[in-house]
Amino acid sequence: MSASVTATQAPASAVPIDHSRLGSLQHSAGGAGIAPIQTRSERFSSYAVSDFESVAQTDAEWKYTPLAKVRSLTTEPLDGSIYDVTTVLEGAASVDWVSRDDARIGTAGIPEDRAAANAWSTFDKALVVTISGDDARATVTRTKLGSGARAAHTVIHAKANSRGTVILGNHGSAVLSENLEIVLEADADLTVVSLQEWADDALHLASHFAKLGRASKLKYVSVSLGGDVVRVNPSITLAGERADAEVYGVYFVDAGQHIEHQVFVNHAAANTVSHVTYKGALQGEGAHSVWIGDVLIGREGTGTDSYEQNRNLLLTEGARADSVPNLEIETGDIKGAGHASASGRFDDEQLFYLQARGIPEDEARRLVVRGFLGEVVQKIGIPDIENHLDEAIEAELAVNA
Repeated sequence: MSASVTATQAPASAVPIDHSRLGSLQHSAGGAGIAPIQTRSERFSSYAVSDFESVAQTDAEWKYTPLAKVRSLTTEPLDGSIYDVTTVLEGAASVDWVSRDDARIGTAGIPEDRAAANAWSTFDKALVVTISGDDARATVTRTKLGSGARAAHTVIHAKANSRGTVILGNHGSAVLSENLEIVLEADADLTVVSLQEWADDALHLASHFAKLGRASKLKYVSVSLGGDVVRVNPSITLAGERADAEVYGVYFVDAGQHIEHQVFVNHAAANTVSHVTYKGALQGEGAHSVWIGDVLIGREGTGTDSYEQNRNLLLTEGARADSVPNLEIETGDIKGAGHASASGRFDDEQLFYLQARGIPEDEARRLVVRGFLGEVVQKIGIPDIENHLDEAIEAELAVNA
């Protein structure tokens, strides 16, 4: 029932196919009316939006998402023109706009939902961030995407033996569907930090694809602190032997806000390592977080060491956290694999301990939240970003006090 053989299409730079004569490839590969997909690894994928059926709330990949707010990003033509970015470069880092036929596009992953395919089908040029040499750093900031429905495509390319950091900052209003590709060549060591600090009205659907070469190491951090609907789904393939991925997420969900992450880690080579930790705090009526964590240890993934976890702190009544960890193992020759999920309210004993030492209740609650989220923030390893996030979280707590 696997869709990948019959449904996967060539990148946009290849010879185009007349999809109007083919009907829905998603349907023919296991869509509506056919037996449902049983595992994350069988999900349909294609570069062409015409291969996907219209999205429905009953679809596994959309069941938690408020479709009424983001449906336009799956159905309507998107503005794929280039946009203003602010860049700060240090060391051997570069940023360039490239055409769709650039060889680096389409090497990390394939869209698995209609919004991602819509973005892939409509972007004009891709923004490519290249890291080479040691201690390179690139900061790319977007603040003026506007209120029109837009597509974007970004590629981060870490060359062999390189070591660097890429920080992607998102601010202001946006109605955006985008794809991000992260490609690590052999022995590369890369940290990628994606900051979603959107305005309250922003709608953001993002698919992040990472492909790790032999003995490469990726530290991936997703931070979501703003926006109306923010959905950032990373798919990370450990394609080379001894590849290593640390995957972190931190989020603060306000009243009426929806923040979603669907994480997929694919151990496709031997002796690979992945550790996934997402932590979020929710406060206010209608605050909703979704975390779905899927780990696949393939037949070639012998010697795998993998662990994933999600923790949610519910600060008020009316907040909801959906958390679904999944583990799929196709070989018994592994070092270890596990997952954990927990959502709960404040620990009364922690609050009592702090209040017994003269700390007012409101301040005690803020300290508990800062400590809870700070465990992930401290994993970033970039002091200025950690300080910025500490201040941003403190601001969230102050607003919601």
